[in-house]
Amino acid sequence: MLYRSLAEADIALQKNWRWPHFSLAELACHCAGRFCNGSYWHDSDFLDRLEALRRVVRQPLIINSGHRCRQWNAAIGGAPLSQHKQIAVDISTHGHDRRALLEAAKQVGFTGFGLARTFLHIDRRARPAEWSYKRSKHLWQI
Repeated sequence: MLYRSLAEADIALQKNWRWPHFSLAELACHCAGRFCNGSYWHDSDFLDRLEALRRVVRQPLIINSGHRCRQWNAAIGGAPLSQHKQIAVDISTHGHDRRALLEAAKQVGFTGFGLARTFLHIDRRARPAEWSYKRSKHLWQI
């Protein structure tokens, strides 16, 4: 479900927020008001899996990017069909074993994986996919 602003999402979800390691602010659009007011795409199943990933890796997960409004996605060069326009996250790999993080994400049910120099993109697309961003493939090899 799309909430058009962070304030709208907070009002609707604050009583039932059951994901202690993540906040609406880190998952909402980061365009800083340029195009939206912090729009947020809520998907309980996605968040349950994200929380499960946090439990498996036993380390904080720093979210670099979550939901993106259409305009912000275009402004930062996101793919036209980006999963971020609904819900996807880019998790910082700083302090993580990249392969272990990727395998844990697969284990808890994520299906889309973008392997970057400084982050792991994860989503729940219908058809599983894995890709590498420029100059990053060698960082993910065993």
